[in-house]
Amino acid sequence: MPPDEAHQYALRRLGVFLREAEDALASWDAYSDRHTDPDGWPHDDTAYGLRQRRRDADTWRAFTTLRSTAAAMLDTAEAQLSRLPAGSTSLRRGWHLKVLRTALKEINALQSEWLGVRNTLPASARPGAEGYDEPLAERNTEAWAYLDAWALHGQSVIDIDSATRAKPSRPVTSSMAPALPSTAGSTAWARR
Repeated sequence: MPPDEAHQYALRRLGVFLREAEDALASWDAYSDRHTDPDGWPHDDTAYGLRQRRRDADTWRAFTTLRSTAAAMLDTAEAQLSRLPAGSTSLRRGWHLKVLRTALKEINALQSEWLGVRNTLPASARPGAEGYDEPLAERNTEAWAYLDAWALHGQSVIDIDSATRAKPSRPVTSSMAPALPSTAGSTAWARR
């Protein structure tokens, strides 16, 4: 796949992740609002914890399709950003890319840790068994803040690509410029 085509594919995956992460967070917020007291304490700690685990797992699952292409997508976005005119939005977008890169590094480290733990589990450990599900849930919980950073700042990658692809306004050429009054034979224009 040509690099630009691969980047566009990754951007589409990012868009899907952003929608799914937003849905997971909205669902979590609605649950949390209904199942906590006015001070924010859960009515049922166990049910609340299980629902929070589901939010974490749903967000991880949504990011899974993006994780393998995320580093290359960030590389492309950084290169694109360097070609955009400097301005306040480019500083913010540059900061967003740094946040996303740091978050990706942490997500990948947590995945590596999980794979190491999974490799030490007995062969009988399968999804649905506590010995398998507990460390997996811990990975998801620890990753949630980094996944949320992607949900919050991932749009900047799409925005950078859009700004790079935007057609620049046509420069004013002499044939398009308004005619200036001639100063020959008249000094009235020059005095204005």
